[in-house]
Amino acid sequence: GAALQVLKKVSLDLERFGARVAAEIDSLGRECELNPPALQHYDAWGRRVDHIVTCTAWKRMKEIAAEEGLIAEAYERRYSSWSRVHQVAKLYLYAPSAGFFTCPLAMTDGAAKVIESLGISRPLAKAFGHLTSRDPRKFWTSGQWMTERKGGSDVAGGTESVAREQPDGTYCLYGFKFFTSATDSDMTLTLARIMDAQGRVEQGSRGLSLFFLEVRDKEGKLNGIEVQRLKEKLGTRQVPTAELLLDGSKAHRISAEGRGVASIASMLTITRIHNVISAVAGMRRVINLAREYASKRVVFGKLIKDHPLHMQTMARLEVETRGAFLMLMEITRLLGLEETKMASEQDLHLLRLLTPVAKLYTGKQAIAVISEGLECFGGQGYMEDTGLPVTLRDAQVLTIWEGTTNILSLDVLRSLTKSQGQVLTAFCSGVQGKLALASSISELESSAQLLQDALHRLGQFTHRVGSKGAVAMELAARDFAYTLARIYTGALLLEHAARPDASSTDTYTAQRWCKQDLCPVDSEEKAGCYDAKAASMDTCLVYERSPVLKGKL
Repeated sequence: GAALQVLKKVSLDLERFGARVAAEIDSLGRECELNPPALQHYDAWGRRVDHIVTCTAWKRMKEIAAEEGLIAEAYERRYSSWSRVHQVAKLYLYAPSAGFFTCPLAMTDGAAKVIESLGISRPLAKAFGHLTSRDPRKFWTSGQWMTERKGGSDVAGGTESVAREQPDGTYCLYGFKFFTSATDSDMTLTLARIMDAQGRVEQGSRGLSLFFLEVRDKEGKLNGIEVQRLKEKLGTRQVPTAELLLDGSKAHRISAEGRGVASIASMLTITRIHNVISAVAGMRRVINLAREYASKRVVFGKLIKDHPLHMQTMARLEVETRGAFLMLMEITRLLGLEETKMASEQDLHLLRLLTPVAKLYTGKQAIAVISEGLECFGGQGYMEDTGLPVTLRDAQVLTIWEGTTNILSLDVLRSLTKSQGQVLTAFCSGVQGKLALASSISELESSAQLLQDALHRLGQFTHRVGSKGAVAMELAARDFAYTLARIYTGALLLEHAARPDASSTDTYTAQRWCKQDLCPVDSEEKAGCYDAKAASMDTCLVYERSPVLKGKL
């Protein structure tokens, strides 16, 4: 009963918000794409100001985000654990029309989550209030300045910024941040190494602490920050991304000393889920547009929708997208439970495992589906003024930031090692639980059996390769993560198709999903792709006739 009341209220809000996306937000998003940010280094009198100039549509997006509570919704928890689902559903409607304002929102959500998880102490209470405000005049966005010249995902090896403690307990930061997105934000979280009285710092991840700083002071001057340049990027051109020099930026240490990396773990969960939102919403948008087009465009004497091959192609895209949507909503549901202290041990293990799995798999799905989606428009899909090419350019970022596919595959393995295999046990029982009902329904029985077989093969594979040591498992990491994605998504589709009010297309979607190789890691291992011979041949193959290995082979 209570859940139905929540559903009713949330549905009304989504209906209303959807109308606002169509009437107002979508055209603002297009404006952000056509008027990208610019950097003004000096004012008229030659003073260095480093002002990032953004268009009015970008500024309006920030106001709308506050009015709609796109961050606040998740932290007010009006609907307990369902508040996170409500927020993500809104962001899903919003993302393809947002002119990539989703990027600052992802980092703002991540910052709010870190502050909440660390305990909202004095310098942070004010910031948390701004980040979760519904008042456009008070609402802040946050950056996350992690990447330095030496690289992105390897923060332990790549962070050179240092922090010097001041007499009043604050710190001054010095360093160069090579890649800071949504640099027009009000505050940021950043990593640095604390310097002792002798000027020494500790290397590795143990030397890193987390800091919070406001980007500008009371007078609106930059806080010891020089904006060196804005980046020119393949896509996400709506978002200002800059290289920054920190030269004495006043900051507060908010993690325990040397616990910087551990304290941003909750932020990575949030930003990865936001990445999944953008992936799934982008897929859905291109399919909706292609579907509409197919009902209007006539070729070879009939509408494209009346060409069975075209419908088959689009149905394949639809299956991928429906699967990805259920995966997004599953990790969102788990996050909602975690935040309201309602999660079981199994839920927590699943959230830890499925977050990187969903991020890496939906990123790949989005590029493939959106690329195929453009093809549904023929030559028009390649023309900038249709607004279609930007969807593909902006999708490519989804497999790159917040960890590339391989980095996330290794993170999946790390979750296995750290939990001593418990996340995999949780995965298997999670899948079994979802298959229970489907196994007893005649149309779903054979698909459920295919999933059971895949789960069995996965277990055998883990047993075989687990004993061979870390190298074999590392080579299998990507295919292993794909296997988890395919099996779990299949289980979600079958669970969905087993509901009493499910439709014949729900059944068909689940059946189609289960027809692919659900356990590629087993197939590849049996083909010898992970043994030592294959590893050395991979290198020979890639570097054949390259000067790099001349004389070394």
